[in-house]
Amino acid sequence: MRPRHASRDALRSREFEAYVAGAGGRLLHTATLLTAESPDDNPRARHLLTLALARTYACWDGLRGDDPYDRTRQYLASGFARGAWHRHGRLLRRRPHPGSPLARLSPRERLVLVLRLYEGVAEEQTAALLGLPAERVRAVYHRAMAVVLSPPRRPAGAVRDVQAARS
Repeated sequence: MRPRHASRDALRSREFEAYVAGAGGRLLHTATLLTAESPDDNPRARHLLTLALARTYACWDGLRGDDPYDRTRQYLASGFARGAWHRHGRLLRRRPHPGSPLARLSPRERLVLVLRLYEGVAEEQTAALLGLPAERVRAVYHRAMAVVLSPPRRPAGAVRDVQAARS
């Protein structure tokens, strides 16, 4: 009976490795967008993804009908939300990369925007995933879009410097 378990474990490992090879890049990009880190320097995103993949692997045998990508994305979102919304989480120890277009967003705005815009998750699914009413998700999404689409505001001193340079 032991060889059968070893064979099943090996098959499980190969399936999971194939899944990570196929979806890992996109999931890392999603995690990097959530943490608003630079793609070249994203330790929080990598940590977040590692935790999400570990949870996915732990329930791999029970996923037979569910999409593992959806499950990993759910773990990624909930892990980010837990770490970002609770002041004592590890994810808040580093500031977002200032060059990131999402750096001006709050963690909740980033999460909703990434799920809705980048991942294409429906509003109702996003609301269910985050435990929020759909109207709240819609409001957060629209506010985040307004922030991202508006030009960054310059500090008052920078405006005077630009005006002085033009004179």
